[in-house]
Amino acid sequence: MTIMEKIKDIDLSKGWKELVPQMRDSGGFVAKKVGVGVDILESMIKDECTKFLSFPACLISTGCRGILKDLIKNKMFDVVVTTCGTLDHDLARVWCDYYHGSFEADDKELHRKGINREGNIFIPNESYGIILEEKIGPILKKIYEEKKEWTTPELVWKFGEAIKDEKKAKDSIIYWTWKNKIPVFIPGPTDGAFGYQMWLFWQDGHKDFNVNVLKEEQELSRIIYDAKKSGALILGGGISKHHTIWWNQFREGLDYAVYVTTAPEWDGSLSGARMREAVSWGKVRENAKFITIEGDATVLLPLMIKSLMERV
Repeated sequence: MTIMEKIKDIDLSKGWKELVPQMRDSGGFVAKKVGVGVDILESMIKDECTKFLSFPACLISTGCRGILKDLIKNKMFDVVVTTCGTLDHDLARVWCDYYHGSFEADDKELHRKGINREGNIFIPNESYGIILEEKIGPILKKIYEEKKEWTTPELVWKFGEAIKDEKKAKDSIIYWTWKNKIPVFIPGPTDGAFGYQMWLFWQDGHKDFNVNVLKEEQELSRIIYDAKKSGALILGGGISKHHTIWWNQFREGLDYAVYVTTAPEWDGSLSGARMREAVSWGKVRENAKFITIEGDATVLLPLMIKSLMERV
């Protein structure tokens, strides 16, 4: 007869530190997955392992930016893979503020007022496009004077250095990747305001300015092939997720993987694909510790990382 583990009730009198382990022991649906996910992250962090942090730009518009910044500040991850918009929002929030909004807002009215809506976050034009156009161009000009060809990890570090004296620099993910020399790979570098500013700079008399994406892939391949083991915390899908698992297939897959997603599996999308599907491609090892956690990262990430930091 198979010995089964008993379901245990959550006892809130035990305090914060015991909450996520109790969620695991509660056996309750996504709560259990959260607990198991943090256990996997703890094993990954404590192992001699190259650790990837993958996320889309939308999280950087929210307060979860502070959590991701702390992971990088505390050197808990070795490599970041993200989207161009991460640079947009991280830099914009160094110089300006974003604001609370509503999913139910009148988008026509917002457009007329020059306010962009990202879910329930309001981003005025002056906090985004206008400030980025004002600030990015002069930094690109200085970078261009140094050399003409760059990779995205090099560009991110240069911008991290460029903002080091800003009042809110230490709130910035870009600043801490430069400070701690953690490479940031952006496989879609033109898909955002930062990329648009690079294009404007290129077509405005700087046609020898170049972002060499193949050169940075060579650097990513070196990281992959040098890794004794590899693991990843992957938030959301899209290009940042795929780039992380794609490259890890060339070392026979991730040894650890925790994936948080809101996407459904039945539409066949990469974002909806569970980690078990990646095993069939060799992007996650057959004997890996992995889990997919269904839910909103802005809710789950504070719980998971607070618990992880208590342990490590």
